[in-house]
Amino acid sequence: MQKDYGESRKMTRRQPLIGITMRHDTERGRFYLATEYSEAIIAAGGVPVHITLSDDEDYLREIAMRLDGVLLPGSASDVDPNLYGQEPSVKLGMVHPRRDSTDLKLLEYVERRALPLLAICYGMQVWNVARKGTLVQDIASVWRGAIKHQQEGVREHRSHNIRLAEETRLHDVVKRSLTTFGAKDVLAVNSHHHQGVAEVGENLRAVGWAGDELVEAIEETREGRWGIGVQWHPEVDWRNDEVSRELFAEFVRAAQVFQASGEPNREHNLVSV
Repeated sequence: MQKDYGESRKMTRRQPLIGITMRHDTERGRFYLATEYSEAIIAAGGVPVHITLSDDEDYLREIAMRLDGVLLPGSASDVDPNLYGQEPSVKLGMVHPRRDSTDLKLLEYVERRALPLLAICYGMQVWNVARKGTLVQDIASVWRGAIKHQQEGVREHRSHNIRLAEETRLHDVVKRSLTTFGAKDVLAVNSHHHQGVAEVGENLRAVGWAGDELVEAIEETREGRWGIGVQWHPEVDWRNDEVSRELFAEFVRAAQVFQASGEPNREHNLVSV
């Protein structure tokens, strides 16, 4: 019987590997991660790879060179303001240097390899800092006309609206998900943060804003790169929310494209920056 080599190749093509950095419980001395991040990636067709928070560059390099995409999740900690040239505000929350350094080191590989990136809440903030942007250290105390961004109660509750810029990746995701979404429509989102993006970093652009004009979403601007950062948490209600599911699906599709592009020797196939 003749073997179908085309079908065999299809069967052996692996699902894309998506690296997700862990969170750090310093009191109990453990790493952890909310289950929804990995579940949403699996449902979208990716394979989550949990990344230990570490200063070991050999470890981070070895794992980063195997990935097809990176998801930077939220965190109970704040980005250290020293990383963007500011003194700490009295309203600054916990700072976890190991978390900051791991995400920043991983972002170096995202940059060098042009890996697809989905950055959520803290993840969006640290991505902006990595690109030489700055943060609002405490929205309620310094942002003029601030609305409430730290909602209480049910995490998936959509507590405020955002407006999106047209002709962006994120706008396209929402249009595919919501047939009623038009140019002047708004998207309702959950909100669990007291910091936000101030000055947008290099090769990034703001593509979503809350009613108080705080940046709620950013995107990569360079050709051939896929990167979206959102300030809300699409993972918390991905099973019931079409926009969240499509966002994860679009991210995993970008990772599949990256994987299919082929890197015979990933170590020597790094893009210039």
